[in-house]
Formats: sequence, structure tokens, C-alpha cells
Amino acid sequence: MKYGHSLNDRSLHLLKALVERYIQDGQPVGSRVLSKDSDLKLSPATIRNVMADLEDMGLIHSPHTSAGRVPTVRGYRLFVDSLLTVRPLESRLLDYLAEGLENNCEEAAVLLEKASKLLSDATRMAGIVTLPRREVVSLNHIEFLSLSHNRILVIFVTNGQEVHNKIIHTDRAFGASELQQAANYLNSVYAGKSVASVRESLIQELEQDQKKLNQGMIDAVAMARQAFEQKPREDYVLSGQTNLMEFSELSNMERLRQLFDAFNQKRGVIHLLDKCQAANGVQIFIGEESGYEAFDHCSLVTSSYTVNDEVVGVLGVIGPTRMAYEKVIPFVDMTAKLLSAALNPK
Repeated sequence: MKYGHSLNDRSLHLLKALVERYIQDGQPVGSRVLSKDSDLKLSPATIRNVMADLEDMGLIHSPHTSAGRVPTVRGYRLFVDSLLTVRPLESRLLDYLAEGLENNCEEAAVLLEKASKLLSDATRMAGIVTLPRREVVSLNHIEFLSLSHNRILVIFVTNGQEVHNKIIHTDRAFGASELQQAANYLNSVYAGKSVASVRESLIQELEQDQKKLNQGMIDAVAMARQAFEQKPREDYVLSGQTNLMEFSELSNMERLRQLFDAFNQKRGVIHLLDKCQAANGVQIFIGEESGYEAFDHCSLVTSSYTVNDEVVGVLGVIGPTRMAYEKVIPFVDMTAKLLSAALNPK
């Protein structure tokens, strides 16, 4: 339901003042405080009447027996969609981000961890970055290097710049020329394909096509299959979750338990982040809008990041619904842009 069209300027102005004051102080806002903050020169009695109308519309409510009011999720949503003025990021914060995400030939995993920590440190909330989907990780090149005791060092490059190393064990020793031939074969067949499709093809080759392969090819496929075995990995990088304990509205032990359980179990968080990835631009879920009970008292501000012009993940900030949206939104947006720039091959 859209509320902005049914409210006059005075009501909107008072709602904006109330939300901003509550975000700043974290305390229910009374009519006397609003009469000083709103610059409308209205009496406390008139402000009380307007606040009663806002409460009837479900935009604010009175917690417990307090005389003051606090925004509801609907109130925050109207504030964010219609009343919020988002300004460009301050130059000092822009420099802070640019320096933190400068790519000095670092692997993607390092940059993602940096982005998560930057989001957390700057906002004093939790910073989260999803890892790129495996399906968009493409193989560029693979090499084999013989080690002692039938061990082989596999070196492979993905997405143009990420170098990975893995030691595998083989049934016999391989000479340098055999390893070079194996690498040549694999590079000629699989270079440029996604790692997920390479993994699938290697399995099929060993299971179905051995009659068509000579022994050298079979050895190459077997080594590559071992190198690309799918292993469990984290779905996202999370930093600063303990910062959330500092907010009074999240300090309830049961709420904290639900929140930290959600971070550990991951499934619900990933589902929510997937919804963010499917949309364009900055996405904001406020309270129960997320549809995820553990986040009922939190807001999530996210933006997607890209590799080769393809969206591969999202990053964002998790905090209380009482967050400084006008600061968090541009910070998240710019972090996503700078991370995308750092991840893309120069």
C-alpha cells in the first residue's frame, strides 16, 4: 500500500523528522521533541494529532506505555522510498574504499574478505559478501609439475587472473613430457569453459568415453578430475556480526540467538541474498519484509557486483531497522562498484 499520496506535506515532514530523530537517538520520540525538530512551528497538541493519524495508518507506534512513538516497518519503508535524500559518498570514505579495494594482483577471495570487512568497519554493523557462483568461474589454463612420491602440483588459472594450486596423488610417477602433453590436451579441449562444465565433462569422459581415449588422455582426464573435485566451501564472507550486539533492539538474547543461528545455518540467508542478486541496483529489506523470521528486527541493504559484466554475487550490510540509511545506501552501492572494478581483468 502506498501511503505517501494520502499524507499531506505536514504529515510527511513530521514522519521524516520522527524517523531521523529515532535513528539518531534510539529513543521513542515525543511531540515536544518533534516540535523543536520539525521547524514547522506547530504546538505539541497539533503534533500529537498528526502522530495519532500516522499511528492509525500503521506508520508509527507507541512501544509499551511510552508517550513517544517509533517507526514501524511501513514507516521506514515510506521514509526510505519517498523521504530519504541519499547524498554522494564523502570523499574521505570514497578514498577509504578505493584504497581498501585496490587490486594488487590479489586473488578474488582476498578482495571479497576485504570488502566484507570494509562494510563492517565503516558502518559498525555486519558486512556480508556472497562468493561468486561456481558456474561463472571459467578455466583459462592448466599446468602440471611433478613432485616427489607420486605427487603432482596442479596449477590452474580461472577468470583470467585467479591462480589456484592443488597437490594431487597419482598411482605412478609421470615424466615432464607426459605432464606437458596432458596439459596441452586439457587446455585445447577445456580452456574458456566454466569450471562446473569442465568438472561434469571430466566425469563423463572417464565413465563413458575411455575407448575413444588413448592412455595419455585418460591420465590427463583423471588428473584433472582429481584437481577439480568439488569441495565444500563457504557461501559468503561475513564480518562484524558481533557489532550487532551493541544495538539495544537486537540485544535481546533470543533475538541474538536466532540471528547467529541463521548466520551459521546459512540456508535462509543465502535464499534472501539470492533474491537480492536477481534484482538490479541497491535492494533494501526492512524487518519482516525479508520473509525470514530471524531478520524481523533487522534491515539488509545490498547491491550486486559483477565480473565481465555478469552479476556473480551481492554484498551488503546487515543491521537494525534503525540504521542510517542515507549513509549506508551510498556506501554499499560504491563498495559494489569498486569491488566489480577490482575483480575484472585489467
